[in-house]
Amino acid sequence: MKTLLTSVAGMRNMLELARTHRCRILQASTSEVYGDPLEHPQRESYHGNVSPTGPRACYDEGKRCAETLCMDYHRMYGVPVKIIRIFNTYGPRMAPDDGRVISNFIVQALRGEPLTVYGTGGQTRSFQYVDDLIEGMTRMMRTDDAVTGPVNLGNPEEHTIAELASEIVRLASSPSRIVYSTLPMDDPKMRKPDIAKARHELDWHPCVALEQGLIETINDFVKCVDICL
Repeated sequence: MKTLLTSVAGMRNMLELARTHRCRILQASTSEVYGDPLEHPQRESYHGNVSPTGPRACYDEGKRCAETLCMDYHRMYGVPVKIIRIFNTYGPRMAPDDGRVISNFIVQALRGEPLTVYGTGGQTRSFQYVDDLIEGMTRMMRTDDAVTGPVNLGNPEEHTIAELASEIVRLASSPSRIVYSTLPMDDPKMRKPDIAKARHELDWHPCVALEQGLIETINDFVKCVDICL
């Protein structure tokens, strides 16, 4: 309930502020609006494959509704909205306990614990370094008011979760092994952005390779005393 209301009621509150003060607003939407996609890679024109009643629906549908609110405020009141759909992002200063796959794997690897992979590990994700995302967000905010989005911001380089786990073990020089667990319900099987729109409208594309970004992130995590070997 808190997740859903933050996305919907929270977005409406922010849009009212933007309307009152006549300022542009950036909606940090998500690749989760595509659900478990039947189109690959995912273009902004794809309407998604989302369960409205599943355990992940509070986030997926909340973000979809927030995008609707943005466009309604733009059409009705002329609020200059900017909608970006963020794909998996990582980098230094991530919270070790934020529950995302890269932070989970790095913490487990640095502690020498088994890395938990859900399902077969064959599901794919596209991982974007935080600096690339920030550059894309900045460019989006600098566009003309007519450019509302949504625009995908992500790295189209696709990796399986099993590959990611192995790479983190290698880069962390960890003795950890990889274990497999049951895949959660409604977990997407594929995730890869089509960034043609970002290239055209923002002249943007990601620059940081996965290995380089993981090294920076692992080095940052090592500084956290509570997770060091």
